Amino acid sequence: MDTNRLKTFAQRTRIDLMGQVARKLDAVLAPESDARREAPEAIRTLEGRIREIGRQGVIEQVAYTWFNRFTALRYMDVNGYLTPMVVSPAVDRTRPEILDQAAAGAIPEHVRAPVATRIRGLLEGRAPSREPQVEAYRLLLVAACNDLNRVMPFLFEAIADYTELLMPNEFLAADGWVSRMREVMTEEACQDVEIIGWLYQFYISEKKDQVFAGLKKNQKITAENIPAATQLFTPHWIVRYLVENSLGRLWLLNRPGSRLAERMEYYIAPEEPETDFLRVSGPQEIRICDPACGSGHMLTYAFDLLYAIYEEEGFPSAEIPGLILTHNLTGIEIDDRAGALAAFALAMKAAAKLGRRRFLRMEVKPDVVVLENVTFTPAEMQDVAAVVGRDLFTDELRTTLMQFEQAKNFGSLIVPVLRDPAETLRVVEARDFGSDLLLKGVRDRVVAVLRMAEALAPRYHVVVANPPYMGGKGMNGALGEFAKKNYPEGKSDLFAAFIQRGESLLKRSGFNAMVTMESWMFLSSFEEFRTRFLVTVTINSMVHMPYLGKGGTSMGINFGTVAFVAAMVRRPDFRGEYCSVRYFETDDSGVPNHFPPQNERRSKASTSDFERIPGNPIAFWLSETAFNSFSDPSSLLSTKCRIREGINTGDNDRFLRLWTEVSQRNFVRESSTDSRNAKWFAHRKGGDYRKWYGNNEYVLNWANQGAEIHNFHNLPLDFNGAPMRGKSFFFKRALAWSRISSGKFSIRYYDAGQTYDSTAPSIFEAGKDEAVVLAFLNSPITAGLLEALSPTLDYRLTNLGRLPLLLSQSTAEGQAVAQNTRVLVKGSRSDWDSYETSWDFTTLPLLSPDHRSGTLEATYARLRAHWAGMTAEMKRLEEENNRIFIDAYGLQDELTPEVPIEEITLTCNPAYRYGVKGTEEEREARLLADTMKELISYAIGCMFGRYSLDAPGLILANQGDTAQTYLDRIPKPTFAPDRDNVIPLFEEDWFADDAYQRFREFLSVTFGADRLVENLEFMRAALGKEVRTYLAKDFYADHVQRYKKRPIYWLVSSPKGAFQALIYMHRYSPDTLNITLNDYVRGLRDRLEAALRAAKATEISPDATAAEKNRAKRDIDRFTKQIAEVTEWERDTLYPLAVERIRIDLDDGVKRNYPKFPGVLRPVKGLEDEDA
Repeated sequence: MDTNRLKTFAQRTRIDLMGQVARKLDAVLAPESDARREAPEAIRTLEGRIREIGRQGVIEQVAYTWFNRFTALRYMDVNGYLTPMVVSPAVDRTRPEILDQAAAGAIPEHVRAPVATRIRGLLEGRAPSREPQVEAYRLLLVAACNDLNRVMPFLFEAIADYTELLMPNEFLAADGWVSRMREVMTEEACQDVEIIGWLYQFYISEKKDQVFAGLKKNQKITAENIPAATQLFTPHWIVRYLVENSLGRLWLLNRPGSRLAERMEYYIAPEEPETDFLRVSGPQEIRICDPACGSGHMLTYAFDLLYAIYEEEGFPSAEIPGLILTHNLTGIEIDDRAGALAAFALAMKAAAKLGRRRFLRMEVKPDVVVLENVTFTPAEMQDVAAVVGRDLFTDELRTTLMQFEQAKNFGSLIVPVLRDPAETLRVVEARDFGSDLLLKGVRDRVVAVLRMAEALAPRYHVVVANPPYMGGKGMNGALGEFAKKNYPEGKSDLFAAFIQRGESLLKRSGFNAMVTMESWMFLSSFEEFRTRFLVTVTINSMVHMPYLGKGGTSMGINFGTVAFVAAMVRRPDFRGEYCSVRYFETDDSGVPNHFPPQNERRSKASTSDFERIPGNPIAFWLSETAFNSFSDPSSLLSTKCRIREGINTGDNDRFLRLWTEVSQRNFVRESSTDSRNAKWFAHRKGGDYRKWYGNNEYVLNWANQGAEIHNFHNLPLDFNGAPMRGKSFFFKRALAWSRISSGKFSIRYYDAGQTYDSTAPSIFEAGKDEAVVLAFLNSPITAGLLEALSPTLDYRLTNLGRLPLLLSQSTAEGQAVAQNTRVLVKGSRSDWDSYETSWDFTTLPLLSPDHRSGTLEATYARLRAHWAGMTAEMKRLEEENNRIFIDAYGLQDELTPEVPIEEITLTCNPAYRYGVKGTEEEREARLLADTMKELISYAIGCMFGRYSLDAPGLILANQGDTAQTYLDRIPKPTFAPDRDNVIPLFEEDWFADDAYQRFREFLSVTFGADRLVENLEFMRAALGKEVRTYLAKDFYADHVQRYKKRPIYWLVSSPKGAFQALIYMHRYSPDTLNITLNDYVRGLRDRLEAALRAAKATEISPDATAAEKNRAKRDIDRFTKQIAEVTEWERDTLYPLAVERIRIDLDDGVKRNYPKFPGVLRPVKGLEDEDA
């Protein structure tokens, strides 16, 4: 089945149908319309409905009604259930067969005589009509739908109201939506009734997108939008797994000699014998419920399996469909449309077994209960007593009648208080109230409630479902309060509440089979739910379908899911069957290549196993040794150190900066009495995957002990709860990790002196075991255990605290690990500080005497060899630590100490820096090129005076610093900084002090003037272009990326780059633009005009060659355009801003300062608007 074609068709058709219905609505409601004259009652009903649900609501309702009917008719046409076919043409014909036959005089018998006469008149040209064929077909279609009402009233309601008035007319067009429907609903596609479910999901998908867009704006999901938000069609193989391992297992337990397993491809046979199971004497006893049945996929496969069971028991084939629909299957749904389709799907299953004639005579209807809101006024409650009789009018009944006032909102989560609604229903249905219309109306509503209550009674052997997924944040107020009150452990998500509800619908030892999100298996927010679940049920089998960040899942959604079958009985030592299906173990449709997959996660586990792990995660793949590692509570990390979550500023744009953005005089890296007047403090904020040391990037406005942040939250300074958690641990040395990660877990050491964020949970006071803790958390032991405790890549501190640490520095092994770890931290620190984005950066490694050689090429070769040695040594030490930990935990048979080269997290390691997708040669070329770019970047810093060849670290890094500030500190510099803070960037040699000329000077000073040409050639080969070209075209983009879209050097640029110059924001003054304008922009224009005159002279010179004249023509055109660009830009943009003498405040950050110069600075995405 090509679901992509179905999706395109359904989504487009929804738009087309709603447009057609809207046009019909406008036409029939026009003051002088034919409809007002011919069908006044239908018009009154229509206008009332519009007042009730709105114009758009009516359009939606009518459009989906006709969509459902036409797709159902097409399905029945293709499968031979309708004669003549209603929407499909006969072979080699174009019109629907029913219209073709009517034109030939054969009108179906079910068409009433007056209608038949009208049809003949239209088709024979005797009855006036603008579109006789369309009108005739419309009459035939309505008659066919009304005739099908006898068999399927749930889908084909009698049509005599506004639904007929608003029927779309464009169903005979050759390129219309009905024609497209026939193209996608081919005979092959219609072999399985699940096509109807797929079409419905795709039809409502746009509405679903709208609902989720509203969620992002904090709009709750209303009751009427719950179906669109939560409908998710279940892949057939998952349906089969759920039904085969619940219904199929129940039958095999009761009939050990049955051969049913031979047809159950996804059945996981138990290896342990079972004696405590639910007994049934025959198939008629089995009751199966889908409490959120959608379009009925679970029920239709249950029908198939039940049919095989009845056949095996020897029942006549003609009786089996009726027996199944009468005794076995119940679907419950809140969505009228989905409920009707579920009933239709079951009816089609019956039709396939009975044949057309028997099916059309079948009186039994599918038991699909669509929940409705039913209310009773206090006065009507008095009438209820008369309806049911005083003996049955109990408090339980009264409460039950009131429970369904929001049935469309709460759905199957409602647990009727009345214990035996079936008996009360039998009595009430038998009562006759004659002509008392009031009591009849009350009785009808009482009956409606009792039928719903009966469906929701705990009487089922099997509950099977794909329940709705909706987190607590998306629930509307009433639903959220209902979930909290009635399902306190499952309130975090509707699916969890439905798991609990499934349990309460079952008989003892019945099977609860569901597919849900995986979050309940692991997250701390579901811990109470897991605890309750594990003491209530026994998991017989489970199929985990994790989302690995790529490749999708079998459910077609980008989050992990799990399918499971649990028996409603506690057997703590029963070892269930578990497996995992990942994207690379499935075909293109998401179906497992083998089932169950025989991978490292195929295992057996018991409830008692999970209860051994703190928090009870369903970590079924852990070995017995791994389970045992949790056996000693005193070994847990939470008992050995303090683990804390940091603050949440509430407005990071306001309170956080990259450290490079602010004046260094206002930034301190350790808290002391000298820092009382400081504003910006070193701040941990998660970051990329990196072990041991690094990710020091941010600063926090913590002036006056964070007074501004506290005021922002309306909190006193001594407040210590959320969102100001962990303040008492500010400025202490720590180990910290990134709470949210897209990959593997990693943790780093941090010196004392930092604040920290909620995204960087931190470990404090680890004492003498600090280095061992750091090594343990970066080991494969932790990686494996965290997959059990936190497989969702959200590494919360609770999960880290539950890790067992079985090694101490008091042992020889622990001492060896600690020593190795100190070396690892030192190596990682050295690597991190080798780059200018580190606040402890001193100088470029290429310029270090340790690596210097005669040429730049030879120096790089020595430096690269050093980096390779560092990487190899880090790898050796990590693997030695891993080996010690693996031995300590006894996991030699499960883990290896080897560390992949790409996980040696040094920036100088190209496998880590770039990944391992390309070749080693490609990675080496990238590393060389990037190292040359870093040299250029450092040189630019030296040109601005940020760095110096004569002193380590930062020189000019405070607002208002000047060239004189530099000279006061370094009176006789080896390489002097630019005096006016403007460095031109051009591909041509317009200025003697442009960036390229200054770089040549820098390279001559650092590597010798005699090797300048050789070194520039080496750089050209490494960069793949001339250094001048790189500076003019690529440097700024690299700088913006290096500084994470918070550049410290700003590019003053005309619109097309005819003029370009860098300025350093820390040295910016209100005169900077005037200097740029007067000394450089106008200077460039003078040079361009001189060059233009020279080119014109060459063009007309008799001595110039043809090639010189052609080049001169090109130059004339280029210089003319550049002069015009610069002149206009100077006049309209640069000069007005230069006159303003704009001031900036580094404390405001780049995001606020950069947009103050619109049209002057090169646009950077994300920096367009200072208020963004």
